[in-house]
Amino acid sequence: MTDRTVEETVPDAAETAVPEVPVAADDAPKSDEAAKADGGTVVSKATVAEVEEAMKDVVDPELGINVVDLGLVYDAHIDDDNVVTLDMTLTSAACPLTDVIEDQTRQALTTGPGGGLVKDFRINWVWLPPWGPDKITDDGRDQLRSLGFNV
Repeated sequence: MTDRTVEETVPDAAETAVPEVPVAADDAPKSDEAAKADGGTVVSKATVAEVEEAMKDVVDPELGINVVDLGLVYDAHIDDDNVVTLDMTLTSAACPLTDVIEDQTRQALTTGPGGGLVKDFRINWVWLPPWGPDKITDDGRDQLRSLGFNV
């Protein structure tokens, strides 16, 4: 019988390295500037101050004053998914115009260049504490006075 010795060879790291596969241009991550230039959107998480400012475009249909200066927006919370929950009230619990305010809120917060300020919104209609003239801001009082109201 003949002795045969099998020599085992172990390839070095250079021989076993996984080849780098080039990423197609369409699959490569884009910078903020490249995404904007390409028509994409780059949305960062909104701040409560930005939401409050945008809500000044939402006007109470009965009084013609924005809901922020009327004191109808009690609180705003923005979650990690950039969805805002607004605690709001109305001047009267019997107000039939909640749909109008919700439509205006959608327009103010979720539409516009780049897709809007937030991804989505929810309105939590609250009745406590009840709304009263004490909740109106100084700007709101000035606007009401200019319309002939005595506040």
